[in-house]
Amino acid sequence: MGFLFKHRKQEEATRILFATDIHGSEGTWRKFLNAAAMLDVDVAICGGDLTGKMIVPIVERKNGKYTYYHLKKTNIIEANQLEKAIKEIKGIGYYPYVTNEDEYEEMARNPKKVDEIFRRVMLETLEEWFKLIPQKLPEGVKVIVCPGNDDRFDVDEVIEKSRYVINGEGRVIEINEHHEMISCGWVNPTPWKTTREEEDEKLEERLEKYISQLKNPESAIFNFHAPPYQSKIDEAPLLDENLNPIIQQGRVVMVPVGSKAVRKMIEKYKPFLSLHGHIHESPGCIRIGRTYCVNPGSEYAEGILRAFFIEFKGNKITRLQRIEG
Repeated sequence: MGFLFKHRKQEEATRILFATDIHGSEGTWRKFLNAAAMLDVDVAICGGDLTGKMIVPIVERKNGKYTYYHLKKTNIIEANQLEKAIKEIKGIGYYPYVTNEDEYEEMARNPKKVDEIFRRVMLETLEEWFKLIPQKLPEGVKVIVCPGNDDRFDVDEVIEKSRYVINGEGRVIEINEHHEMISCGWVNPTPWKTTREEEDEKLEERLEKYISQLKNPESAIFNFHAPPYQSKIDEAPLLDENLNPIIQQGRVVMVPVGSKAVRKMIEKYKPFLSLHGHIHESPGCIRIGRTYCVNPGSEYAEGILRAFFIEFKGNKITRLQRIEG
């Protein structure tokens, strides 16, 4: 299934903004949309891991005050401080949830209750994010999202139902008359056993199936959440058995953790551009043969947007700029 975007005149450059690993940070999502509008892009691409990882219950007490535990500190606030607290929690990728003492006690006793609330708040938040798009972006700018390894499968349904975004997973999307994009949010195995991960052999089969839909891979964009193995944009801390970083001579030991399958696909099909994320600590741009490969990195917990602004004419990249703010 293909999607053809209305676009500038053929002789003009195509502009895209690529960010990834927002992990529920509303502040970062808003900056992503604002940057797309400011840079006058044709397509804004969010490459994976849209959703957050936990909720922060804000408990209304019988004395009219509210308490919540956040950033290793118990906070006590008045009702008129509630809106500010909610905004701060959303800004760094957590989901605030205003509740009462009875429900909070039930949550403490019942992990299934917590998961039920987390799921509901996560999906409602994503719906609200998508509703910001027509408020922030001019008509005609298209937004493509692709769930990443940390995103539950429930997320796909919310994306599919939205009028404002296109789910890129496994679909050929026509960026302009000469360039298609194929996306994959699955990654090679991680220590955290996340939702969308599989052995490189299986991932290779998946990628081959996706790529087979392209008319011309060499003029295509690969939007694969996992970065290619041993590419310098895939280096993460080496962990011990307790998942703590290993430090030697006062420095964290870094090792390549990217996907061999992704690297193989890039070397085999030679797309002109390849977009990646997943490894927050390794932002950068490298080349594998003729292919430009980028990873913006992520600082979602600080509410910082990291992204690449990319402009191209034909298969020539005329501007490739990493932005941060």
